Amino acid sequence: MPELPDITVYLAALERRVSGAILQKVRLASPFLLRTAEPPLSCVYGRQVTRLRRLGKRLAFGFEGDLWLVLHLMIAGRLHWSEPGARLTGKSTAAAFDFSTGTLLLTEAGTKKRASLHLVQGQAALREFDRGGLEVAECSLEEFAEALTRENHTLKRALTDPRLFSGIGNAYSDEILHAARLSPVALTSKLTRDEVERLHRTTRETLAHWTTLLRRQAGDAFPEKVTAFRPEMAVHGKFGSPCPACGARVQRIRYADNETNYCPGCQTGGRLLADRSLSLLLKKDWPRTAEELEEMRRAGA
Repeated sequence: MPELPDITVYLAALERRVSGAILQKVRLASPFLLRTAEPPLSCVYGRQVTRLRRLGKRLAFGFEGDLWLVLHLMIAGRLHWSEPGARLTGKSTAAAFDFSTGTLLLTEAGTKKRASLHLVQGQAALREFDRGGLEVAECSLEEFAEALTRENHTLKRALTDPRLFSGIGNAYSDEILHAARLSPVALTSKLTRDEVERLHRTTRETLAHWTTLLRRQAGDAFPEKVTAFRPEMAVHGKFGSPCPACGARVQRIRYADNETNYCPGCQTGGRLLADRSLSLLLKKDWPRTAEELEEMRRAGA
């Protein structure tokens, strides 16, 4: 799912292309995309884009008359900039937004169509899409600490809770926790003051680093390679690869459609965190350390 750095770079690219432009029409290929009926989509046609905003992981296009198109890309939604009137081709294309300056195409891979588009009017209606999470780049240490410890959760869950922190998801939370040398399952209530300070600092630094890197990679072009798995990442999507900091093999915890990646050498003192599916299978044979896991792998080779 595109997260804060990705959405920020999308936003910058869109501002250069559609700020002040006229939205001529929205062509929908997916009947599941538009989630509102009032006001009708046609009422935004012919209106000028006056503002663009990020609301967590959502993109909001502001138009004359205080109308807002709010787009949530979810896991598989991606944006592409094309020439005016670009055709809707391929099963993955969900919509085309025809601006006076060009066409913005929305694609969504896979069979689960989760991306959503809402048209609302007024600031009160727009605020309903704001989950209330802190913008970490703008918050103080005290504000960060209060949000982090408001409820007793694991660090992974707390960082990815949009009610606590804005725009952080599965990928960048892995990178943040690795940079902070903290376990993803550490409880927020158990953190020391130094650990909270370190997490606050590394969260800001990690998000800023990735935003700068993605901007540099995109340059003046529209960002086309938006993905949660990047070769420059330390642990996310790197299961089995050596940690760039200590050389230990990156491990994972799998659950539902997601997984958490971490380095046992940097983050858990060498201890393996129980993966639900494997620990149920292995039961008492579940290895407790990365070294034990390597021995099991060599024995089964």
